Amino acid sequence: MNVLIVGDTVRHPELRHEVPLAIPDPFVYAEMGDRRVVAISSMEATRVEELGLDLDVRPTEEFGSDEIRQSGVDVHTAAIQLAVRTVEGLRLEDATVPRNFPLGIADGLRAAGVELTVDQKLFDDRRRRKNEKELAGIRRAEKAAEAGVAVARDLLRRGERSNGGLSVDGERLTCELLKERIQGVFLANGALAEEMIVSHGSQTAVGHDMGSGEIAADDVVVLDLFPIDLESACYADITRTFTIGEVPDEIREWHGLCREALELAVSEIKPGVHGGALHRLVSEFFAERGFPTQLTKAEGEVLRDGFYHGLGHGVGLEVHESPALGMLGEELVAGDVITIEPGLYRYGFGGVRVEDLLLVTDDGYERLTDCPYDLEITG
Repeated sequence: MNVLIVGDTVRHPELRHEVPLAIPDPFVYAEMGDRRVVAISSMEATRVEELGLDLDVRPTEEFGSDEIRQSGVDVHTAAIQLAVRTVEGLRLEDATVPRNFPLGIADGLRAAGVELTVDQKLFDDRRRRKNEKELAGIRRAEKAAEAGVAVARDLLRRGERSNGGLSVDGERLTCELLKERIQGVFLANGALAEEMIVSHGSQTAVGHDMGSGEIAADDVVVLDLFPIDLESACYADITRTFTIGEVPDEIREWHGLCREALELAVSEIKPGVHGGALHRLVSEFFAERGFPTQLTKAEGEVLRDGFYHGLGHGVGLEVHESPALGMLGEELVAGDVITIEPGLYRYGFGGVRVEDLLLVTDDGYERLTDCPYDLEITG
């Protein structure tokens, strides 16, 4: 089977897995049996060669890039022409491609008689068993995430009541301030986050509300942090819930139940276990205690309360990747890195979520997260 990927390694995890280097401009990667070819500009060729991998690095000049540039065609046409000439030069008549393969280039290749077959599962599966460098990057990113939680916890703990809100070091304590300080810790740990969830109050009832505004003197705060390790481009993921001041009884109860659900699911993790079965296990746990879930709701009903989302997901070169741990789950394999993140919510009031990161091992799991679960922030 032949494989073909066209893109850059910044936005295409399938390609970053094969060429572990940040390359912002598109290039061609092809597999033909045991041969792995990278057709790339001379500007990047040396960097790829220095990786020391079993890659046949070929300059684009070999496939007519000079002639195309001198022809006067626009840049979009040039990209398609170069891809077609490269594939023809490699004598590829057919190839399997990922689902995000560029449509314009696919049209050009098919017009030239190249048969393309989309098989995203093939590319997902080859990335699931994390290699040594990817796993090291995930571990670094998780340490950065834990450091982010720690700095947020410290700011919340040091908050002084002031006009119904909190102040720290003379500044009003807001979601934006927490994000700024967390980002600084990420950078100090070789990581970065384009976005993060730091929500409070009723915002916490909406799972992916990124959060904004001033944190109240009596409030609930959810941190869901998913930084990317800058060296490996691999992600981590962690969620913790905190309360400041008086703790609502519901929040305290939900937090205890989410902790129980987390450990219930974690205890079952090993190769061969189906992600859908883990989701069902936790859904039944919550349903038995009177909470709505995806399994118990009426068909077509939109849930905004209870446990309304999947139990977790794979993490690696994407923050959400295979395997799925939801209604449509996948069987776990050794080498998977996954999250377990049970949550309980009531729309308009608030929510609780806890999330740990785990590596599936040959005989069970390794918990990659080392971060306290303390709900209450005390001075």
